[in-house]
Amino acid sequence: MGGAVSYAAAAVLPSPADAKEKTDNKGVDSVDWLNLPCPVKYEEIQRENIMSLKPELFEGLRFDFTKPLNQRFSLSHSLFMGSVEVPSQGAQIIKVPAAHYEFGANLIDQRMTMLIGRILTDGRMSARIKYDVTDRFSIKVNAQITNEPHFSQGMFHFDYRGGDYQAQLQLGNNAFYGFNYIQSVTPTLALGGEVFWLGQQRKSGIGFAGRYNTDKAIATAQFASTGILSLTYVQRVSDKVSLASDFLYNWNSKEATTTVGYDYLLRQCRLRGRLDTNGCVAAFLEERLNLGVNFLLSAEIDHWKKDYKFGFGMTVGE
Repeated sequence: MGGAVSYAAAAVLPSPADAKEKTDNKGVDSVDWLNLPCPVKYEEIQRENIMSLKPELFEGLRFDFTKPLNQRFSLSHSLFMGSVEVPSQGAQIIKVPAAHYEFGANLIDQRMTMLIGRILTDGRMSARIKYDVTDRFSIKVNAQITNEPHFSQGMFHFDYRGGDYQAQLQLGNNAFYGFNYIQSVTPTLALGGEVFWLGQQRKSGIGFAGRYNTDKAIATAQFASTGILSLTYVQRVSDKVSLASDFLYNWNSKEATTTVGYDYLLRQCRLRGRLDTNGCVAAFLEERLNLGVNFLLSAEIDHWKKDYKFGFGMTVGE
């Protein structure tokens, strides 16, 4: 459930249309290259595509309840009952029953601080901390502790936001070091790159990315030395309808996958769906029953693997 939070809680950045333009004596618009818009973070360049094509699908029953205690502090309770897939030697899908309860505490100060903690009945604990040192510089900490050896993780993020660029330094366990940078080169185009080093496994990598953003369309391209090529495109048909697609190619395994989908926002609900070249069809419905009460329906069907997942749930509280 936390994976989707990180994408929903992203801050709104200036659009390319905010870049100032000047008009010369001939009446031709020219861009003010010293006042380009600030791009999105490197790790968020595909956020619109992810929101449309990768909703938080689940199988079984899910219930989330959030109780605000004051304007800054709230408690959350989550219950899940369903099944999870376990690794198998062949192509057969093996599922085992699973259920857990999750308790959370949230402290959000909109000015500079965010603290989020979660603990599950299976012993897992997670925490996220964000502190804005200045308007431009912030520190984030993500940590997860499990009972299984070698699966606990910790990561520090140091983010700096300039006028027309963003940079991030990452430090994590297992001697992980990473750095990424993205720069606006025109009012609609941003280019960036990343490098990382995983000391414990003696592995390194480098990646490049580009993002083209207008009022109606968003296109991105990413390539990494690990052999992954990713292309995405989102078309805003209207204020309520968006169409999205992505193409993913793995050079090492010579496998490619294309996905197309839609994101339809109605007055009382939001409907998202997708179809990929592996024959997998998915849909996710969020319907607002009342203020602070939402009903969820999730479905994912893979006819080739004979894997069918259906879920329903409810969220109470904002």
